[in-house]
Amino acid sequence: MIYVTGDTHGKFQRITDFCEHEKTSCEDIMIILGDAGINYNGWVLDREKKELLKTLPITLFCIHGNHEQRPDTIDSYAEKRWHGGIVYWEEDYPNLLFAKDGEIFDLDGKQTIVIGGAYSIDKMIRVIYGYGWWADEQPSDEIKRYVEEQLEKRK
Repeated sequence: MIYVTGDTHGKFQRITDFCEHEKTSCEDIMIILGDAGINYNGWVLDREKKELLKTLPITLFCIHGNHEQRPDTIDSYAEKRWHGGIVYWEEDYPNLLFAKDGEIFDLDGKQTIVIGGAYSIDKMIRVIYGYGWWADEQPSDEIKRYVEEQLEKRK
């Protein structure tokens, strides 16, 4: 089964409750549409979140949002093919996947192209208060070109 949720901002109690209520398994997929908050705080705090998430009986498929670093810029992530597209993952957390922008994924017979990041108007507030801001939160021109190339191939 495929499920979809919006921003989690690093708080996963509702997903934990959902997995318990629905009796999910690792074959089930929960798509987090942006702002997962998994690559936000840095090494130790992010690892604590990932340790919790790897215990959940579900595969988390994260679409990059604002408020976190893109996994392709973090050394511990590797690429692998999953459902027809490329994802970023860490061997220690096999049920935690991040979509590569521009990849086309086949989910239950439906194909979807992924591009993460949305315009964030709160950059200055986050900078003023010392909250995280990453230059790669928004899709780069390179990412946009890659998405366009993928779409051209589909014509």
